[in-house]
Amino acid sequence: MAIPTSRTKVNADIFIEESKCNGCGLCVEVCKDFSFKIIGGKVTLTDIPLFGCVGCGHCMAVCPSGAIEIRGRELSADDLFRLPPKKESASYDQVFNLLQSRRSIREFTDQSVNKEILQKILLAASTAPMGIPPSDVNLMILDSREKVRKFSEDFCSFLHSVKWIAADWFLFLMRPFWGKSNDEMFRKFIRPVLDTFTENMKKGTDLVTYDAPLAIYFYGSPYTDPADPLIAATYAMIAGESLGLGTCMLGAIHPFIQNGGAAKKLRDKYRIKYKSREGVFVIFGYPKVKYNKGIRRTFASVDII
Repeated sequence: MAIPTSRTKVNADIFIEESKCNGCGLCVEVCKDFSFKIIGGKVTLTDIPLFGCVGCGHCMAVCPSGAIEIRGRELSADDLFRLPPKKESASYDQVFNLLQSRRSIREFTDQSVNKEILQKILLAASTAPMGIPPSDVNLMILDSREKVRKFSEDFCSFLHSVKWIAADWFLFLMRPFWGKSNDEMFRKFIRPVLDTFTENMKKGTDLVTYDAPLAIYFYGSPYTDPADPLIAATYAMIAGESLGLGTCMLGAIHPFIQNGGAAKKLRDKYRIKYKSREGVFVIFGYPKVKYNKGIRRTFASVDII
């Protein structure tokens, strides 16, 4: 009973080299599919796994003697690597200082983001946790200021063709179906955004992606856990920040390009493979302005039960 993704619809295979097994039972402890048991001091497979191997690799990574190998679902023993020693890891204070100093940057210098920096961002983002492996997160990358600007122009042309979605008559018809909060969002946010994006683009000003030298769209497939693209985007944003880049998540693009024929044409043009329940654009570039102070943020609520 394999859990399907867009990349595979079969289980991974588990191979055990019994002669290497020391019977420690760590694989039994970490496998939440209940695929392993210890018999006679050696690991063996159970007859009643929950789903079958999804290819998380925990058993292979935790085994101290290299007795287990997973093959399938885009995973093999070649994907194993040694973890760095604890002393090389960032401390909490270092991580917190990085997070605290990040601000949403929309003003960039003319400096481009080179391929080496881009590859480091992608490598960091690929380590993001996922609902079910292999990752179903897809990326569409615009790796120059010219490509980013062209996307913004095409997006504004698309928006101009669908401006009726914020017209009074349409909102009046839809309010009984989607309620007060959505009606307020369309009237007080979506409508001004539509007007601001399209009218400024006519004047040559890009308020969609702010003429950033790099933009990455993180999106999923019909099988993706909705959180996965957002987590990967967050990892990429933090990586960019650590590399001296300014970053900003743009939430106003993704919802518009999910539904309708015009949206599909835009997705097809930019090789965006799927509609996605959740997705986000992140822009990157070298900051043109420097902030000397941060702003403390809070949650809407914190209830310790």
